Amino acid sequence: MKKKNYRFLFGPVPSRRLGISLGVDLVPHKICSLNCIYCECGATTSSTINRREYVSTAEVVSELRNYLDNNPQLDFITFSGSGEPTLHSGIGEILTFVNTNYPDYKTALITNASLFHLKEVRDEVKNIDVLLPSLDAASETVFNKINRPHHNLKIQSIIEGLAIFNNNFAGKIWLEIFIVKGLNDSDSELKQLREAIHKIRPERIQINTLDRPGTEQWVEPVSAAELELVLKKLDWNGEIIARFHKKKQPGLLAQDVKNAIVQLIKRRPCTAEDLASSLGMNIREVNKYINALIDQDIIQIDNLERGIFYRLKDSEKVNLNISLSEN
Repeated sequence: MKKKNYRFLFGPVPSRRLGISLGVDLVPHKICSLNCIYCECGATTSSTINRREYVSTAEVVSELRNYLDNNPQLDFITFSGSGEPTLHSGIGEILTFVNTNYPDYKTALITNASLFHLKEVRDEVKNIDVLLPSLDAASETVFNKINRPHHNLKIQSIIEGLAIFNNNFAGKIWLEIFIVKGLNDSDSELKQLREAIHKIRPERIQINTLDRPGTEQWVEPVSAAELELVLKKLDWNGEIIARFHKKKQPGLLAQDVKNAIVQLIKRRPCTAEDLASSLGMNIREVNKYINALIDQDIIQIDNLERGIFYRLKDSEKVNLNISLSEN
């Protein structure tokens, strides 16, 4: 079986919202317009709203062609990763390539929506199948506390940009709202969020809370009962995001399993169960590689009430190549 190293593709990974998803990472770790207190990718190292070609668009297209020509079983091709994907100026060209050459695959964009006040961004991603933007606050004060944005970003411009985008959008918008205890769960904050939701008019809202280790250790999850109450107060078609349940076997194993594990946890902390599901391996076999990486001082353990998560000790020192099998 032929093997190839990919720099910009990762996974397929199990997603709670998108099933088996091939990730496309368009910016280096961790270039972003926000520095969210709960981000599972860690603290932002370069805060910017400047759009440019952060990685080679031609190389991303080449990798996608090489990978997708093998007809892998996927639920989605998802633009996400370890930074804000719409910062990459070539995202529209890459999306057009996928839609034109591989129309059977659905596409998704996970975004913080911070650049949707720009018409060029709205135009470039208008043909995405599913847009998954985040909106954690509708007041400037709480937006600054939770999302810690670039100093030129304003929350009302983001809300307005999403509303304009949805006026002529043929796809679906699933708006994620991350609830942080003591910050955006008050009646006054939820009232402003409700007004923003009714303005944007997404197909659904998805209520989330801390599930993996975040950037700030003091961030606490809220209970299921509290999330149910939040959902009721927001008064919109919605759901509380559940943990992922495997739908199908990815069937693509890494040539170098340790490298694949490193690349998965570089982008988000994972449990052993997450890794086993993503790689299509027995959990006992995955644990052997995890223990080897711990012995090499490459990954560390976070013991939380929600389980044992693994994260990289120093993501900047890890080679970004990921090895995936081709069919």
